[in-house]
Amino acid sequence: MTDRNTNPSSTHPPLPPTQEDEQFARLRLLRSRRVGIATYKRLLTEHGTAQNALAALPEVARAAGVTGYEICPEGVIRAELRAAHAIGAKLLHMDHPDYPAALAELDDAPPFLWLLGDPALFARPVIALVGARNASSLGTRMARTLAHDLGEAGFVVVSGLARGVDAAAHLAALPFGTIAVQAGGVDIMYPAENTALAQDIAKQGLRLSEQPIGLQPTARHFPRRNRIISGLARATVVVEAAARSGSLITARDALDQGRDVLAVPGHPFDARAAGCNILIRDGATLVRNASDIIEALGPLHEEAPERPIAAPTSKPVPPKPKRSLRETASLHLSILQRLGPSPVAEDQLIRDLQISSAAMTPALVELEMDGKVRRSAGGLLSRQ
Repeated sequence: MTDRNTNPSSTHPPLPPTQEDEQFARLRLLRSRRVGIATYKRLLTEHGTAQNALAALPEVARAAGVTGYEICPEGVIRAELRAAHAIGAKLLHMDHPDYPAALAELDDAPPFLWLLGDPALFARPVIALVGARNASSLGTRMARTLAHDLGEAGFVVVSGLARGVDAAAHLAALPFGTIAVQAGGVDIMYPAENTALAQDIAKQGLRLSEQPIGLQPTARHFPRRNRIISGLARATVVVEAAARSGSLITARDALDQGRDVLAVPGHPFDARAAGCNILIRDGATLVRNASDIIEALGPLHEEAPERPIAAPTSKPVPPKPKRSLRETASLHLSILQRLGPSPVAEDQLIRDLQISSAAMTPALVELEMDGKVRRSAGGLLSRQ
């Protein structure tokens, strides 16, 4: 990336940013410290372009009480792009026509995805199969059977490339099409025992991640990955899961996203089936075979969801509401007093405080950047 607008001898007006410049700036904005997906979207809406948002970001951080803030260096993004080029990974922005329509519906959809494999799989109907890492022999056999039969019926199976149920589902679905969503960078083989499977998926299916190239996954990355698994799929099927497990997090994400949840029942004495039995007790569809899944979902071919219309890269910047420091501090305090550990919808918070959305938006950005407010799936807000 070169700076085309800094020639001091030129008398011409600055050139508008190219699409490549804007994509570079958007990735840099997203990789900047304390900029999550919600803050990223709000900054773009408020400032019109990523380059304008980057220029404003240090002042936004200062207003939120963050001193010494520095945006993500250009060199970090260049290094990420070079590393991606070296492994043949493709960067897919949400505005791209190949971006999966089902995922784009989510409030917290990843602005960027790194891909290894065939993005044409996004155009086919997708079913998520998830389950225990320490799956029983019956659990892995059920996962293989469901994945194979769903693949034969025309579905793409998505899972998380973990050991146990995930690996069994990917392996059985590989001849028909499978998508692996990774918690770390798309180039990171985790767990190492699934390296050969991951390489085969990149050749015959699709691997993807929202994380930077080279990022080693940690515990906090897996719940974020799970909402992409469920978000890509028409339904999530839990094959085997304990009462407290990542698979149940995926199921909850699916419910929050308005997707169907189905579960394979298990023996009451088997702890690995407790989560599935709880889901069925609470209303999830019971699954005995792939036919149960297909019947529950209805016709395979239905009208695809409409993609949101991408905002232009440049648009008029709305005027900011003017607030004094005293008014800002008072609004922050009111928001924090209203929020607690239990998530609350933003529109409910607006009604409770009886203020406008225009006043709430910048205040939430400041509190999110200051680490005092957390935004979770579905746009729900809670106090950190």
